[in-house]
Amino acid sequence: MATIFSKIIAREIPALIVAESDTCIAFLDISPLNQGHTLVVPKTEVDYIFNLEPAVLSDLMLFAQRVAKAIDMCAFGKRIGVAVIGLEVPHAHIHLVPINGIHDIEFSKPKLKLSQEELLAIADQIRGNFI
Repeated sequence: MATIFSKIIAREIPALIVAESDTCIAFLDISPLNQGHTLVVPKTEVDYIFNLEPAVLSDLMLFAQRVAKAIDMCAFGKRIGVAVIGLEVPHAHIHLVPINGIHDIEFSKPKLKLSQEELLAIADQIRGNFI
């Protein structure tokens, strides 16, 4: 059965996509920890990140670096925190979260409630910085 991420990749459900390559896609998290919280996902549906083929894992990490630099240019935080948890959706993915301190990347804290307009503006900013 296709995951929610596979459905986003196939454009079966909407997402605020900020970047895409032949092997990866990045889109805003719908329950962000901070403005600019982005998910980076391989287009190959594999549950566990370390089960990805080495070339796909390499592509994913290099793509995530480019996305992180685009987010960083938006100045949502001092740094971009990186988390790979892999329990909530059975499709490998990387969380890129703008942070000012270590507690900004605690997934147990309440998520932001951003309007669609705010999310669209954030996505546009990141897209505009992606190289």
